[in-house]
Amino acid sequence: MGERVVVGMSGGVDSSLTAALLLEQGFDVVGATMLVWSPPGVDMNYSDSCCGLSAAEDARRVCARLGIRHYTLDFKDVFYDTIIRNYVSEYQRGRTPNPCVRCNEFIKFRALLDRAHALGAHRVATGHYARIRHDEARRRWLLLRGLDARKDQSYALYRLSQEQLSHTLFPLGELTKARVRELAAELRLPTAGKPDSQETCFVPNNDYPALLQILAPDTTLPGEIRTPEGEVLGRHPGIAHFTIGQRKRLGVTSPAPLYVTHIDPDSRSLTVAPADHPDLQRREVTAEDGNLIGLDLEDNQARGSMAVTAKIRYNMADQPAALTVSRQEGRTTLHAVFETPVRAVTPGQSLVCYQGDEVLGGGVIAG
Repeated sequence: MGERVVVGMSGGVDSSLTAALLLEQGFDVVGATMLVWSPPGVDMNYSDSCCGLSAAEDARRVCARLGIRHYTLDFKDVFYDTIIRNYVSEYQRGRTPNPCVRCNEFIKFRALLDRAHALGAHRVATGHYARIRHDEARRRWLLLRGLDARKDQSYALYRLSQEQLSHTLFPLGELTKARVRELAAELRLPTAGKPDSQETCFVPNNDYPALLQILAPDTTLPGEIRTPEGEVLGRHPGIAHFTIGQRKRLGVTSPAPLYVTHIDPDSRSLTVAPADHPDLQRREVTAEDGNLIGLDLEDNQARGSMAVTAKIRYNMADQPAALTVSRQEGRTTLHAVFETPVRAVTPGQSLVCYQGDEVLGGGVIAG
């Protein structure tokens, strides 16, 4: 048998084909499905969940088809400590977190990698659409966009360390989604036609306010909706229902559409303004708790301003910007100045910077 690798299997077509491709390449493949924390009294065994018992059963069927071992791993405690606590804290601060970014950092490529070592494997693999390369000249592992631009997931992987990247495989990085489904059908994998999950794994029906009613009821208390000048336009059912840039379901009328520009958790108030208000369009974005992949602060180019492209949310196209990186007391801060203003800069989301296909690094947007 070849080198052992543990494949994180969500019960979907991407991770299923990942296991099949690595098996064809001669690896000793072990499948592993991670069970994560679920809200009290909520059944996570619904079809769209990527981390519930139904997902584990789908992954088990694929592994049986491939003739490989499958394990179900209980990561509920570590998931609660590293993902859920932060998720609640961010909403209580009036911010909008991205739990998938933290899950990649702490669960898929830390907790799973630790368990893989215990199973005799030195590497893990997942069905992410991204690529990893080692640059001998720079002596660094690089994270690159996936070949399929519509499915590229490099944005959510920017927090991976050099150590994590060195022990990770992304077999789908060079494939398109269409080709993945074709190959899965050719191999008669049970998940070949399974729809992609569109939900956050621990949020049933993607109903964030209902979950926060359980976890952080203070975020579902009503408050005022105000203009930037302080005029009260109405009331809202709780800050958990809103994010920066949101237009729908504000519950107030206006001659022109209004958008959320600020969330104040202390007064539980929302500030709203028209689309052309300067609070909705910003050129400068600062991100804290940064992680650098393609940059080394010891390198002179990382000390001054450099030309990059950057994005402030997963589903936007990256835009030209000038990036400056600094470090104080062991914490890295990124400051990006965009050539043209970007809309709805949202604290808690991530600023991720690129040069070409290469992810330079990113951080959590401050505010």
